[in-house]
Amino acid sequence: MASLGVGQAQDVDPSQDRNELKVNVSNLIALAFADVAYERLLNEESSVGIAILSNINQSSDNDFLDAYREFSITPYYRQYFSRGYAKGFFVEGFGMYNTGDDRDFFGDDIISDTTYADFALGVSVGGKFVTRRGFMVEVYGGLGRNLLNADFSPSVVGRGGVSLGYRF
Repeated sequence: MASLGVGQAQDVDPSQDRNELKVNVSNLIALAFADVAYERLLNEESSVGIAILSNINQSSDNDFLDAYREFSITPYYRQYFSRGYAKGFFVEGFGMYNTGDDRDFFGDDIISDTTYADFALGVSVGGKFVTRRGFMVEVYGGLGRNLLNADFSPSVVGRGGVSLGYRF
């Protein structure tokens, strides 16, 4: 008597390889921001994660960087749209608690220096590429709107870059 078995092919066993650690190398190189993230794969189509960004170059001579975010913590949810297990094209919804300095300059002199803390909601899109051994690259970008402190915080915040990481 013969038996017939039918199975579904998946890139990874769903009971394993559901965690990812990654570093946003573009933020580290271009802006001197430490930006690390942890992501937990919920199933083949979705995941949740959290990213932490910190400005590690506090003595920048660049006015743009001085006025930019000093710290942020960003929880996110991703929905994937590909045949692979939680990889390929994705859309992300995020919330972001962010702090920074709003500095106004007159020549080389600072004429006002106000710190802010705010919370933003936003959307990102991107793509994730994962090798069979778990190494990954992701490219993403998005925008969010700060909701609380309109007098001092920037009205729009950005999120994005190129991250390298490992799925385990």
